[in-house]
Amino acid sequence: MVSQVGAATVLLVEDTEDNRQMMRRLLELSGYRVVEATNGKEAVEAASRLQPQIILMDLSLPFLDGLAATRRIRVLPGLDKVPIIAVSAHDTADFHSEALAAGCDAYVTKPIDYSELEEVVSRLLSRKN
Repeated sequence: MVSQVGAATVLLVEDTEDNRQMMRRLLELSGYRVVEATNGKEAVEAASRLQPQIILMDLSLPFLDGLAATRRIRVLPGLDKVPIIAVSAHDTADFHSEALAAGCDAYVTKPIDYSELEEVVSRLLSRKN
């Protein structure tokens, strides 16, 4: 098991339990500390409280969608530069551009390619440091 002392905290925002469990498992195996939120409202509250190093944001969420949650997170103290990766089953140019305009730094489509996800997370975290 990978030691999580000093591990980057990932806020994983995903409303589908199976997707959340699979992404959590991959991220933990890669040495990250994972905190979960199941809707956009929880995501904004958790981001504010925990100040994660990176956020994986599903775009289709209950209560507050991922784009609105991203916009709210971007104006919170200390979170304007935290990398946010949009995660969505919608793979069109419109969705990509909307996510980037809302403040996302990258876009990963479902079904998740875990090697791609790990590469994007690693790249964004190293860019931040």
